[in-house]
Amino acid sequence: MSSHTISSDPPRGVNAWGHHIRSTIGLGIPFVGAQLAQMAINTTDVIMVGWLGTVELAAVVLGSQAFFIVFIFGSGFAAAVVPMVAHAVGQGDVTSVRRAVRMGIWVVLAYGLLTFPILFFSKPILMLLGQEEQVATVAQDYLRVAQWGIFPALTLMVLRSFLSGLERGSIILYVTIGMFLANALLNYALIFGNFGAPAWGLVGAAVASVCASTIGCVAMIIYIESRVQTRIYELFVRFWRADWGAIRENLVLGLPISFTILAETSLFAAASLMIGTIGTRELAAHGIALQLASIAFMIPLGLAQVATVRVGLAYGRRDMQGVRRAAVAVLLVSLVFSICGSTLFALLPRVLGGLFLDTTREDAQAVLDYAATLIVIAGVFQLADGLQAVGAGLLRGLKDTTIPMVLALIAYWPIGFACAWIFAFPLGYGGPGVWFGFVTGLAAAAAMLCGRFYLLVRSK
Repeated sequence: MSSHTISSDPPRGVNAWGHHIRSTIGLGIPFVGAQLAQMAINTTDVIMVGWLGTVELAAVVLGSQAFFIVFIFGSGFAAAVVPMVAHAVGQGDVTSVRRAVRMGIWVVLAYGLLTFPILFFSKPILMLLGQEEQVATVAQDYLRVAQWGIFPALTLMVLRSFLSGLERGSIILYVTIGMFLANALLNYALIFGNFGAPAWGLVGAAVASVCASTIGCVAMIIYIESRVQTRIYELFVRFWRADWGAIRENLVLGLPISFTILAETSLFAAASLMIGTIGTRELAAHGIALQLASIAFMIPLGLAQVATVRVGLAYGRRDMQGVRRAAVAVLLVSLVFSICGSTLFALLPRVLGGLFLDTTREDAQAVLDYAATLIVIAGVFQLADGLQAVGAGLLRGLKDTTIPMVLALIAYWPIGFACAWIFAFPLGYGGPGVWFGFVTGLAAAAAMLCGRFYLLVRSK
């Protein structure tokens, strides 16, 4: 197939509204499921290590957060592969698909090497941030093993992006569920010495994570090489051959995505610090509301990936009607789910909050009362967060990442953080003020990102 073949006419029926809605839901279910399974992997690590003791729990929280920051920044380069592949597939350009995936793997492996010293020598960094020496030492022991997982984990993310661009979401879900099961089993064996395995404690949890990521990466490679539809792209043939143009495009698209993701995650870290200055009860309640919001966010996060794929495929074949209808379909589906989640949070805040507390404890009711208020606000938060996530995904489908990064940074920090601080402290609303401030920032991001997408599509 020619590397320059472009089909400007969409297949018959591809732009029917029913087709767009069905495709959005069909691709969204495995993408959302994969996000939830990934979250379950992290939750399992924290729960099992928590059985070892307070120092180990504190160390795994610190270590996993440090690993997550490095990983999440690198995932931006993997995410850049999605629109590159979707555009090439829309154009029928097999060669460009292969180059995008190969060089995406090159970039994330190079990134893993560059960040290796940060995780290997993490103890002095953690101590500079005010952590206790014992906890920092144990966290560094954990990270010196866990950091090897960066390579298979980010390679897996690139392969997921490749399959996403081909609209093959089911295998992504199955592999992620398999990783969750492997991680849980290996954790149980290697942390506590079950099934005749050595009891390695916290280091065992790190080994389990590396093994689970490696298993997932190998499984994905086997799938790609065993299917005719994916083997034709010859991803690993002459893998050593560089394509500097594809590397440059990955960096141009990926760096803004990485900074955008980092800006949002750091915003929520700042929220915890702000609420921590108010009081322990408020911080505990904030943690409950944030955990619920994080679980709910997996739905728009999965749909944002759908948005990038669906818009990217249509834009790749120069089908602007398809771009518009794909965008509307994803936004509608996201809005429906967000409204359902918001309603649930508004109607059952105490029931949901009670899932995270032992309500027989004396101090539990005070935490639950405060958490209930935050959970109701988190329902409103979902609407704004969902729209801004999907808006960013739509723009990535057009390979537009630099200006959206600037818009998101403005919305998150000068607007969101400033409003959170003003509402919380000068105006005296405390924890609810922080959450209302972030709702304001995310609503601004949603308006700016969706508005930019509308203007770009209209101009084309």
